[in-house]
Amino acid sequence: MRMVDLIQKKRDGIALTSEEISFIINGYTKGDIPDYQMSAFTMAVFFNGMTKQERADFTMAMVHSGDTIDLSEIEGIKVDKHSTGGVGDTTTLVLAPLVASVGVPVAKMSGRGLGHTGGTIDKLESVAGFHVEISNEEFIRLVNQNKVAVIGQSGNLTPADKKLYALRDVTGTVNSIPLIASSIMSKKIAAGADAIVLDVKTGAGAFMKDLEEAKDLARTMVDIGNNVGRNTMAIISDMSQPLGFAIGNAHEVREAIDTLRGEGPADLEELCLVLGSQMVVLAQKAETLEDARKMLEESIKNGKALETFKTFLASQGGDASVVDSPENLPRAKYQFEFEADTEGYVSEIIADSIGTAAMLLGAGRATKESSIDLAVGLVLRKKIGDKVTKGESLVTIHSNFEEIDEIKKKLSESIEISKVQVTPPKLILDKIV
Repeated sequence: MRMVDLIQKKRDGIALTSEEISFIINGYTKGDIPDYQMSAFTMAVFFNGMTKQERADFTMAMVHSGDTIDLSEIEGIKVDKHSTGGVGDTTTLVLAPLVASVGVPVAKMSGRGLGHTGGTIDKLESVAGFHVEISNEEFIRLVNQNKVAVIGQSGNLTPADKKLYALRDVTGTVNSIPLIASSIMSKKIAAGADAIVLDVKTGAGAFMKDLEEAKDLARTMVDIGNNVGRNTMAIISDMSQPLGFAIGNAHEVREAIDTLRGEGPADLEELCLVLGSQMVVLAQKAETLEDARKMLEESIKNGKALETFKTFLASQGGDASVVDSPENLPRAKYQFEFEADTEGYVSEIIADSIGTAAMLLGAGRATKESSIDLAVGLVLRKKIGDKVTKGESLVTIHSNFEEIDEIKKKLSESIEISKVQVTPPKLILDKIV
């Protein structure tokens, strides 16, 4: 078998066999296939796509390129959730304890963030003492005991994907639906989940800006998951404006605590209930989505969800007292208000631009080497459709430096006020099964 022949097949739109795809992934992972040949192959995929079977085979070849996590010792159906990312996306912090509180095992493998704010692990490390450096044995024990635990990503999980993503990043082939879907699903499958709920974002703050492209990506990932024996579904949700109000690590932990208490932002709570209901049904803890939602709402109401979050934090070394005293989370030195310069209605809050402002404060990483300031961030005071008066605060800026002109300039470019009342964007846009 020769790589040049396989490049030509894909160039000509001919489907590759499972053996041919394994040859490509194994050869590239080992270094037998050079970057220039893999670049030609990914460009051929970019233009010609892949069949459903090719996508499944490509994904599983990447899964088998490195370690896989065996969760068979965890009791029950393990359901994982993946979000394609956004601004103020605090769903995992809420969902993990919420669905665990009704008996769904949540064995979560998470990474650190590169972008607007930190990843799930960075956010959780806003809680003093919390750590994810635990053994696989301890991870499994904690999930069986508490129904929830979070561990850091394995260094050798899907090495083919890591190598391939770096290549795609410099060869103009990142925006290929089959390659994006295979990249995401290979990591989810290698992490050992029995079923997967996907939250595919669309809008200004999402990777997939276009709704139809987001649906295409969701369908592709659902097809891959179901094709390889993982019960998979997707929700398409709006990310034209930030989710919730908080953008920044400690601020998002506070907002998650509020939401688990039943006092969080309406959009964050609604998305968590929609995604959580799907997780509960896939885990076979409820027969219908309506029953699952009632279970989750009751767990918030009776305090069980919040107690599960406390237990989760404490079991991984975290100071669980922050749940009752969130003022003990890291706090920035300065607070400034960004005020409206006119009255009217908020007509636009450009999510990715708001995210960039948070990153400039230090809430996120511009590069892998960047350090994160867990205390800084932005807290929105208004959402799209809200009425504002001149001089009213639109955003509270939490900063550890006094010179914030650049931040305010970015915010002024990110928020539009109209004289005409506008309708808030719909949160849940579609469901793909």
